[in-house]
Amino acid sequence: MSGVVRDQDVDIDLGQLARAVWARRLRILTITLMAAGAAFAGAKLMSPQYRSETRLLIEPRAPAFASTQQVSDASASPLMDELNIASQVQLLQSADLLKRVINDLKLYDLPEFDDAASGSAMSSILVKLHLKKNPLENPPEERVIDAFIERLQVYQVPGSRVIGITFTSKDPKLAAAIPNAMAKVYLSIQSGAKLDSNSEATRWLEPEIEGLRQKVSEAEKKVAEYRTTHGLLQTNGTTTFPAQQLNDISAELTRVRGDKANAEARAQAVRNALSSGESSDTLPDIMSSQAIQRLKATESGLQSQISDLQTSLLNSHPRLKSLRAQLSDIRGQIRQETQKILASIENEAKVADLRASELERQKDTVQANSARAGEDEVGLNALEREANAQRQLLETYLVRYREAASRADSNSSPADARIVSKAIEPVDPYFPKVVPIVVVAAVATLIVSAIVIMLAELFSGRALRAVDIAPKAPDEEAAIEDEAPQAAPVAVAARRPVQPSMLAAVTDEDDAVEEPEAAEEAPEDENEFSIASVADYLTGSRAPLAIAISPTGDNGSAATVLLTRMLADAGRRVILVDMTGSGYPTELMAEDRAAPGVTDLLCGEAAFGDTIHGDRLSDAHLIPQGRSDARRAMRGVDRLSLLLDALAAAYDLVVVECGAADVAGVSRLTHSRDVEIILSLPEMEETVFVTLMTEFQAAGYERVVLMSGGEGAKQEFGRAA
Repeated sequence: MSGVVRDQDVDIDLGQLARAVWARRLRILTITLMAAGAAFAGAKLMSPQYRSETRLLIEPRAPAFASTQQVSDASASPLMDELNIASQVQLLQSADLLKRVINDLKLYDLPEFDDAASGSAMSSILVKLHLKKNPLENPPEERVIDAFIERLQVYQVPGSRVIGITFTSKDPKLAAAIPNAMAKVYLSIQSGAKLDSNSEATRWLEPEIEGLRQKVSEAEKKVAEYRTTHGLLQTNGTTTFPAQQLNDISAELTRVRGDKANAEARAQAVRNALSSGESSDTLPDIMSSQAIQRLKATESGLQSQISDLQTSLLNSHPRLKSLRAQLSDIRGQIRQETQKILASIENEAKVADLRASELERQKDTVQANSARAGEDEVGLNALEREANAQRQLLETYLVRYREAASRADSNSSPADARIVSKAIEPVDPYFPKVVPIVVVAAVATLIVSAIVIMLAELFSGRALRAVDIAPKAPDEEAAIEDEAPQAAPVAVAARRPVQPSMLAAVTDEDDAVEEPEAAEEAPEDENEFSIASVADYLTGSRAPLAIAISPTGDNGSAATVLLTRMLADAGRRVILVDMTGSGYPTELMAEDRAAPGVTDLLCGEAAFGDTIHGDRLSDAHLIPQGRSDARRAMRGVDRLSLLLDALAAAYDLVVVECGAADVAGVSRLTHSRDVEIILSLPEMEETVFVTLMTEFQAAGYERVVLMSGGEGAKQEFGRAA
């Protein structure tokens, strides 16, 4: 094919591959049937293998007579831990357990577990060639264990505390008997371990309990002797006699002081009544006196008689005088009786005062005794703490001893596991599965045969076809090779911008002078780069992001603003991000030149929603330049790609006006090369255009669009400004 690579290329003819396979279908079918027959015969010749499984549930178990506290303690045991379940899996595969099962079932007598004893011709050949170790060098017991382990599988069921024991054997009865025997031996080992633990605990606790009993007796004896020696006798089980006596004296002293205060208050009330001459009828001590009550009744009767006689007799009448004299005598008796009552109350106050003084003296004496008793109680408390500690330890040991002694029987210590599924004798063999083996062999043979036929067709060249590459027009090749060798790949990405013929017309002034037809077509070509043409291109491309570069300054930025407004008028949701140094797009579009924008967002001085504003002349949106320091904002310019991604999700098109930016600056705005690059050149400058287009192409940007408008564009820029 080297001879045609220059003018032609080759491609794989899939149709030819399919036809080649179909033409050889009988051969493929025959090979497939032969392979299926061979697989069927081989599967039938294989010795059937049977598999059965027993499942154990690992859980804490206690005797039926165990208390609630014991059950809760067992539930808190570490048997629930994943590592402990894995440990039980390893225990089931331990050599001691396997030896017990082998001896119980007498597996060492079965040829299935000692194939090396009988041997085979192939095995003998491999041993003589030193390609295999002679199995007879190992002891018979080790050979049986190795054969047993090869057929055994012990695993933990994922997400549970269940352990599966699976065994494979040529004998279906043996395949079921071995897992059940392993489970039984495992449960006996677990139960025996508990019995051993209980027996060891009983033997250790017996002498410890005897020693603790003696220590408790000695400690309690010391407490009693100390109480007797220091007079710290208890009254109600918790309080000593001095403390109880002090409490009683304090209570009595409080009561006596209250009686004294009460008596003094009553006496003062009687004195006040006598000194002021007021009636003492309201005083309870006076009114409670029977003598006062009799005198008051007599006084009331005399006053009543005087009142009756005054209506019929004169004041000087002897009868009235006699009654008034009797009334005066009665009142004198009342005053005398009141004085006696006062003296009695004062005596009560004096007695209460004397009683209080005596109680104060007794209290001081008892307090001194109680202080000495408190010092003695320090030693008593230490002895009591020691006795209590020994007593609690003895009680704990006694409880543990009783528990261990009650579980000395084998039936009282169940293993922390139980069989949830016993192995049963399988009916169908586990291996070989004839139907799956035949189907897999047939499908594999069919696929391999088809692949071999396809590869043969490819290597023979029959499945390859020539593909002609259409030659380019001579004038286009000349324009691309001679005038702008790097512009063609970039121009292809646009709708019609930067065609090679147009590029030649723009970049070669001498050809424009010599060929009038090209000069006449120049205005039409310039219209292809107009703002309206670029707007139509962006609308058709459905690009999410467009980066506008304005090498000539604010005129190019004004063209980008006009492009944004055209897109908005066309019904697209578009937003312009002002990344220029002059802020000219913000001046043209924003209502407020000082509105928060990009620099404020990058400096963290404004929220994302606060930086989006509407255009004052269209439905487009704008993110202004901002008021913050541009140098400080450029430190976070790497975060701007996240901003552009968020805007692209909300708008049909995001236009970023970068001013006179270079390729490195544009690369920092977006990590993707799937963007539209717009070179905004209101007045076409050959050197600037070719340089920028070459740089962007070298950086990997394939879609570069030229936007230039000549005089018409200048007028539009003026209206936009």
